[in-house]
Amino acid sequence: MDARIDLIIERLKDVYDPEIPVNIYDLGLIYNVDVDDSSNKASIIMTLTAPGCPVADILVEDVRQAALAVENIVDADVELTFEPPWDKSMMSEEARLELGFF
Repeated sequence: MDARIDLIIERLKDVYDPEIPVNIYDLGLIYNVDVDDSSNKASIIMTLTAPGCPVADILVEDVRQAALAVENIVDADVELTFEPPWDKSMMSEEARLELGFF
């Protein structure tokens, strides 16, 4: 895996939905992270816990800024999707433990 992708994922683990005490990566909201080698542009596909999330715009921008914080990433495109819809099974084991879903 591209080291820049690993670094972006680490940055994404610092992004939180203000209503949930678990980072968005461990919540399973990030579906894909990719970096184009020729343009150094990150492409991220993500979802939300619910389509009507009141902080959707803020989270998308936080994800974009997290990617841009990685050295040699010059641009970032964040695509919001609801296919497949998010559900609790997408969370990491740590996130489920944190939220008491076991």
